[in-house]
Amino acid sequence: MAISRRRVLVGTAAAAAGAVVAPNLLAGSVQAAAVPMAVSFGKVDITPTADLAMAGYGVDSPRLAQGSNAPLFARCTIFWDNGFPNVIVTADVLAFPRSMHQAIRSRVVPLGIANSDFILTATHTHNGPVLIDELNPYISYNIQPGSDVMNAVESYSAELEDTIVSLVSNTLGAVQVPCTLDYQVANENFAYNREGLPYVEVDVPVLVARSTGGSPLAVLFGYGCHPVSAGGQTLFDPDYPGVACSLLENATGAFAQFLTGPAGDQDPPVNGRDWPLSQSLGSDLGQTVINAIATPGRSVSGPISTAYQEVSLPLDITDTPANLAAVRADYVVRQTSTTAGYTGYYQRHAEVMIGQIDAHSFQTAIPLPLQTWNLPGAAGPLDIALTGGELVSGYGVYFRNRHGGSNGIWVAGYANEIPTYIPSDELLASGGALHYACGWDVDFPGIAGGAMSIYGWLGHFYRPPSTASTSPEQIIIDALTTML
Repeated sequence: MAISRRRVLVGTAAAAAGAVVAPNLLAGSVQAAAVPMAVSFGKVDITPTADLAMAGYGVDSPRLAQGSNAPLFARCTIFWDNGFPNVIVTADVLAFPRSMHQAIRSRVVPLGIANSDFILTATHTHNGPVLIDELNPYISYNIQPGSDVMNAVESYSAELEDTIVSLVSNTLGAVQVPCTLDYQVANENFAYNREGLPYVEVDVPVLVARSTGGSPLAVLFGYGCHPVSAGGQTLFDPDYPGVACSLLENATGAFAQFLTGPAGDQDPPVNGRDWPLSQSLGSDLGQTVINAIATPGRSVSGPISTAYQEVSLPLDITDTPANLAAVRADYVVRQTSTTAGYTGYYQRHAEVMIGQIDAHSFQTAIPLPLQTWNLPGAAGPLDIALTGGELVSGYGVYFRNRHGGSNGIWVAGYANEIPTYIPSDELLASGGALHYACGWDVDFPGIAGGAMSIYGWLGHFYRPPSTASTSPEQIIIDALTTML
């Protein structure tokens, strides 16, 4: 587990690695060390040109963009804790695959950022660009390898990686404004649990950096609801989080950045998904935050303690000839069946899985990054717990109950990389109303189904109660509890 070594980072870690440091980073850090807390921020337009394939909904013909409804942004907020940078980057994309996350992380850490002090998140808009690897472009969108469409996806993904690294570098060199930090939790109510479970996300965590005169400089806020309110369009759009950020910035003059909460099983209203609904929900959320920050929340400060580690979530795959033969036979049925429900991405997934079995190139476990930040406060600390993947709401419920409620902990998903949905034991056991987030289906419950298909995995996670110790829920809870 990587833990931030605050007092040696900027002076030694970057130099020891032979890193190229932003020209004024070291000097700026010395300057900022005179104050306990400062903030810098920046954003860059990442809207692709028209005709790039769009991500978010399984299709049999790539959904090519005809333009944009609103710009997509990558946003960066840096909290300077006695001169040491704590960096959060958010991009209006569906998901960062492991390959892009690891490449970006490997390039920003040498700029003078401790590994655990860097967070990369996706807002999870479903009207953003397709990126390499995830969702699997061939399985989910029928984008053929080597095609012009795939070549454009690969080119944009490489450009986005460069853009994010440049954004971090530029924000490290931006003006560092002395500030105070305060935290509160507002309330929103437009999400519902699409898997039929009783948990509904209502928390809107809000962390505000204010000038010494009390004016908001930067606002970091979140909510646990899938950004699908606009429906599947052919125009790039950040969905309701983008509307909320724009409203906040226009109304307050502060910089705004959104973190997606445990939204894996949380959806906006089903009826009326279009531009008006996205505008309405985003305006509602933005106004909720505007109203909240009119009165400062409880004070939090540094030193900010951070931790980062990866856990391995095993798949229910027995790597023996007999089991693989049975799994392969099930996938052959899926690939060749003409029964309703066996078309599209299920058939392409089966095709790819058969190829992986034959080549023995499949994985039996999924790595998942976990991250925590802790900010002390006179009225109690604020813990921020982030996981990769599409985290479901049960995790938010658990950690909030364990940490004395919403005011003490902020739980977010979609951080760093998104390998698949992260279901709770309850969802794994029951399947949920949609049999989607659980990752298995009723046709062949022993192989991957639902979300595990579009993410391109051979199997699903272990299901309790017989194997509860190897369920993702128990592994994640144990690891995060230790980190917190």
